[in-house]
Amino acid sequence: MANKTVKTKYFLLMLMLTIVMAAIGISGCVVTVPAGEHHGSDAITTSRGEHEREGANGSDGEESGTTVTLTEQYDTVRKGARLILVYDADSNAFTGTVENTTTSTLQQVRVEVHLSNGVELGPTTPVDLAPGQIVDVSLTATDQAFDGWTPHAEVGPGSGGEGEHSSGG
Repeated sequence: MANKTVKTKYFLLMLMLTIVMAAIGISGCVVTVPAGEHHGSDAITTSRGEHEREGANGSDGEESGTTVTLTEQYDTVRKGARLILVYDADSNAFTGTVENTTTSTLQQVRVEVHLSNGVELGPTTPVDLAPGQIVDVSLTATDQAFDGWTPHAEVGPGSGGEGEHSSGG
């Protein structure tokens, strides 16, 4: 019986450490800045779509894990792509920009938003971004209620151009 108690305490300790580490990791991922103007005339848009999370297909766009409230702005650089998004309740859409912050072309950049209700929006149509290039992003939200969202930009080849992310799948 004592062995079972030790195992239970060990499990609870590991669970608490995992939660603390996750909280520390998430807290450093989001920087909120005032909305500003952007440059560039290109835009990438899509209406809602649903598919499984990525990662096993070689994509550099792993999930951010950062949940944002409906009134917060998301502004994060990952894999050289700076994604700035806000939720606009009036248009029921996520709007913003994605920018190449590197000195090289970023290939097949696309954006997804995971809603708290389980619906996944996107991905947007993949685009190649020249150094410093900024394009507009717009993802139409679902009619189902949600109270948070998890955005991320994906960079590079992966499942974004075929299979479940294609226009036919």
